[in-house]
Amino acid sequence: MSYADKVFKGMCRDILDNGVSTEGEKVRPVWEDTNESAYTIKKFGVVNRYDLRKEFPALTLRRTALKSAFDELLWIWQKKSNNVHDLSSHIWDAWADETGSIGKAYGYQLAVKHQYPEGEMDQVDRVLYDLKHNPASRRILTNIYNFQDLHEMALYPCAYSMTFNVSNGTLNAILNQRSQDMLAANNWNVCQYAVLVHMFAQVSGLKAGELVHVIADAHIYDRHIPIIEKMLSEPEHPAPQFTLDPAVTDFYAFTPDSVRLENYQFSPFEDKIPIAV
Repeated sequence: MSYADKVFKGMCRDILDNGVSTEGEKVRPVWEDTNESAYTIKKFGVVNRYDLRKEFPALTLRRTALKSAFDELLWIWQKKSNNVHDLSSHIWDAWADETGSIGKAYGYQLAVKHQYPEGEMDQVDRVLYDLKHNPASRRILTNIYNFQDLHEMALYPCAYSMTFNVSNGTLNAILNQRSQDMLAANNWNVCQYAVLVHMFAQVSGLKAGELVHVIADAHIYDRHIPIIEKMLSEPEHPAPQFTLDPAVTDFYAFTPDSVRLENYQFSPFEDKIPIAV
């Protein structure tokens, strides 16, 4: 099986067997189709490590749509956009206003320029600058959980912080996430930020190393439990081979076609996933 399958199965089994239910509590999310409260079973403080030198962490228990996930990553980190009209998919439509804006969230925060001794830079450009000029720094990070702007965000950021660390020419990173829907978003986010580490490494002359994923509230929604149980019984397949276009040396030159998964075997998945908003 792929390592991502092993991690996902163990994490979900632990949540189902040992997690805490939020049923009866005052919760914010509601089901998109019924507007009823969406309750979860959750675990606090889940930490997973993925060694990107060994394999790409794509699930094979069901297909992760890497091109769509990567398109969203580019929307946030490269386009630094907060408008769904700049995104190919419709995954953010439920949070967008009549103009397509999700407010001062995600890409908006990464586009804000800050003053440094070296000049004005946004958070992404600061990371790129430090990886090339100060790779030994312990201050290479991004944070889009801006308390001053939360009231103008359609949704508070879930994956909100990345910390980068270079060791012997290898780029490692920590992804901090306040909340994660295991079925709808876990492997989607893992694959996205694994690609991001590969991107930053490639354009900085480094090798991609470890991605550490820290989840404060790892949860399975009540209506997702039968689907998760079914997934946990699916056969596993070997991890696919990941390719990032080696010709790209400029972070802003990557396109959705810059990534490829080869020999990607996965179990069929026909369930419609109910979405909590």
